[in-house]
Amino acid sequence: MKIWTETDHHHDALKGQTVAVIGYGSQGRAHARNLRDAGQQVVIGARRNGASWNKAQADGFRVAEPGVAAAEAGLVALLTPDMAQPQVYGQIESSLKAGSALLFAHGFNIHFGCISPRADIDVIMVAPKGPGDLVRRQYEEGRGVPCLRAVAQDASGKAAEKALSYAHAIGGTRGGVIDTSFGEETETDLFGEQVVLCGGTAELVIQGFETLVEAGYQPEVAYFECLHELKLIVDLLHEGGMAKMYEFISDTAAYGDLSRGPRIIDAGTRERMREILAEIQQGEFARDWILENQAGLPRHRALMRARTGHQIEQVGKALRGRMSWLQPRADKPEKPAAETATTEAAEQAA
Repeated sequence: MKIWTETDHHHDALKGQTVAVIGYGSQGRAHARNLRDAGQQVVIGARRNGASWNKAQADGFRVAEPGVAAAEAGLVALLTPDMAQPQVYGQIESSLKAGSALLFAHGFNIHFGCISPRADIDVIMVAPKGPGDLVRRQYEEGRGVPCLRAVAQDASGKAAEKALSYAHAIGGTRGGVIDTSFGEETETDLFGEQVVLCGGTAELVIQGFETLVEAGYQPEVAYFECLHELKLIVDLLHEGGMAKMYEFISDTAAYGDLSRGPRIIDAGTRERMREILAEIQQGEFARDWILENQAGLPRHRALMRARTGHQIEQVGKALRGRMSWLQPRADKPEKPAAETATTEAAEQAA
């Protein structure tokens, strides 16, 4: 497998061209600032006098309405939330110059056919494997977040070079760039969110918490064992994989993991994982999510109310209030611990 790095970027395929960043949320703001620091001419596309318009202006960017920004750009990065992108693309489609590039940071709308780009433009993807805040911080520190690169349409014959130049400008070649496809990125991203990173982890925490409380243990103690200490394990896995986790946890914990873990996550779990993957691959989840948005998110809101109203959240809020290291310092602005899809969706930039 080829990993593209700084030494592979021999020339700038975007030299002398303006990059229009449409959307100024978490990823949009990070990309725009990194692009500017890399010497790229950047214009922000946003709704006139909206929150994103004003924020981008305060950051020193030239801001224009999406269609106007797209008309002058050699590359347009469409970085609004997934469900807003089809509408925004409709606003800018006629403004895109023949031979220009349309870039995404996630393949959802191209892979599932929600956007059908004009045949005379490049359609590419550069997907950093980290939230916008991390993309920016790593760049400022002289490092970079690894990225995935994909080409869905190569009208100019230089689509892959443009994507690599964009990845280079936001710091991706410092961390390494891996080639993929829009389909692979989209399907694996959705699977990871639903089965492991968000859905699987949150449900495992809740079921563990409820099992202990049901057995008569104090909710506060159950919170510490099933949620609070999860960060320690995730940090170890992130830093050094399974090997580092086993190096730093006790022998008792390691034996319990190896001998009991497969009884919890077993062949039945794997089969349900396959079912969810099939739903993603066949477009069932995409249709569900699109219809949910069109209906005004009634099920999403109901499920979120139930989840955030759970006992573990109430107990956790009280306990976290006593953890001094989690409180913002008066001399240091608070930074979000994580940036979620919900946060992204709230930042309607166009």
